Amino acid sequence: MNLRTLMQSGPAKANELFAKLSDTSDGAVKTREKLFAELKAALEFHTSLEEQHLFPVLRRNQETKDLVADAIRDNKELRAKVEELDGMAKNDAAFSDRLSELQKVFRQHARDDRKELLPAVQRALSDEQVQGVTDKMEAGIAEAERVKQDEADERRAKARQEREQAEALAHQAELREQEAAKAEREQAATEKRMRAQARQVTEAALLPMAATAKVVQDAARQTAAALGGEAVRTSPPALALTSMLMWPWLGGMQTAQRNAPTKARGASGAEEVVALGEEVLEVGKRTENRGTARIRRFVVETPVEREITLLSERVVVERRRPVTDKVSGEILTEVTVEIVETEEVPTVVKSLRVREEIVVRTERTQRVETVKETVRRDEVEIQQPSRSRKALAASR
Repeated sequence: MNLRTLMQSGPAKANELFAKLSDTSDGAVKTREKLFAELKAALEFHTSLEEQHLFPVLRRNQETKDLVADAIRDNKELRAKVEELDGMAKNDAAFSDRLSELQKVFRQHARDDRKELLPAVQRALSDEQVQGVTDKMEAGIAEAERVKQDEADERRAKARQEREQAEALAHQAELREQEAAKAEREQAATEKRMRAQARQVTEAALLPMAATAKVVQDAARQTAAALGGEAVRTSPPALALTSMLMWPWLGGMQTAQRNAPTKARGASGAEEVVALGEEVLEVGKRTENRGTARIRRFVVETPVEREITLLSERVVVERRRPVTDKVSGEILTEVTVEIVETEEVPTVVKSLRVREEIVVRTERTQRVETVKETVRRDEVEIQQPSRSRKALAASR
């Protein structure tokens, strides 16, 4: 890369940023701030390259020493305009006008460099000096790109670390929620079992009272039959009083029954109740963690190639015989003709656009699942002594 290309690459990038800033509206404050920060950095980098690597060489040359003072004055004026715009609010109505003034000053600065500074440098300096300045400027550009890349890598690493920390915190919160839900389910199941046990205890306590009431009623009916068939009715208060009086005796009787389950039945007509229980299947549900899906965005670099047609102008000098030997102008005087050779060089500008969007969401579906299990229940087997019809008739 030659010195001319290096000196023109900075203005090309700045002009692109000027165009983008001019297209923004007063409401796009964030976009203006971002673009202006890039423009400020580009202008500062361009002027710093000149002051650090080009101006010291020009000061040592007698022919170009006077150009340095003018160039430094232009750089100060440019920096003053940039600082003035930097202190303004980006939604200020006067921002666009001040930006246009800054653009005019920069265009004049670039025009002076192209038409005055660069030709003077090429005339006054040797090829070795020009190449030395070019190498230093290229090294400065490479260093700036390296620092910029390091800062970008650091920002990406920091963003990745923050994202991983956020994911870890979210995972911990999810685990805590699952543990809390599990504890609530276990507590609810424990309370349910306690209620079922209390209900069973209550039912077991009420069964002897019902049996006792029935025994009292049967005894009352038998007594009435023995007294001549007169019906004796037991009122509820009397029945309750009888149950209260017989409760201690019934408790002892139940204890005896539990200790001797094969007790023989008497002929008094008393009844015993055998409770038949069964298990009831209750199917619940809980939420389990089946894994965490992670979507990680990262940057890959792909080499691309583009073809571009470039134009170049070279000075061609040829000698030919005149069409006529008649003198039509001034001759025999000293004449100097200067023609500038030009050449187009490619410039690379990369812009950002959204290529694709990745949408991450959860979808909830329902399914019906059959749960198979075994439950237990009590059954009863009844064995009665067989008696013939004759024996039954005789007993009657």
